[in-house]
Amino acid sequence: MKIKINFWLVVFATLVISACSTSVERLDADQQVDLSGAWNDTDSQVVAKGMVKDSLSHTWLPRFLKKEGKEPTIIVGQIKNLSHEHINTNTFIANIERELINSGEVQFVASANARDEIRLERDDQAANATAETRNEMGQEYGADFMMQGQINTIIDTADSAQVRFYQVNLELLSMKDNRKVWIGEMKIKKLVKNGKLRQ
Repeated sequence: MKIKINFWLVVFATLVISACSTSVERLDADQQVDLSGAWNDTDSQVVAKGMVKDSLSHTWLPRFLKKEGKEPTIIVGQIKNLSHEHINTNTFIANIERELINSGEVQFVASANARDEIRLERDDQAANATAETRNEMGQEYGADFMMQGQINTIIDTADSAQVRFYQVNLELLSMKDNRKVWIGEMKIKKLVKNGKLRQ
């Protein structure tokens, strides 16, 4: 009798432990997975690709090429998260930067934080590197345009259904005279059905 009870206790304990254990499955980095309906890596990549493609298809680019005789240099400024949720805008900015660089149609310069780090390194080189290998100050390439914008959301919830609406607005501004040469907008709408929705 005791052996039978102990056996079933062991079986029960094994089932409880296995039910509480963590399961991990490795996925392809490009695979689309949408668990909560919130902004995710797929949204970031799709919006960055679509908006950069749109920005480079408008008249400001050929006009600049004709007038200046060179590719424009762009920097990405601040992308504000005005949504209801936490969105890692640094990842979104990195996606935009990658799309701009890989387009081959524009030049690209480092962000303010990256420039500060590079300037510190040049200061160090000025004091410690040989004259043949050091990089001099005052040789930086200035940006012609800055891209900046914001991410907004509208959340509509009823019972166990929710519509999550994302609107991303970006604009390209001339560094010379603050003119807006391009304004872009991209929208994503998701219907989420779940018994435990989060706002």
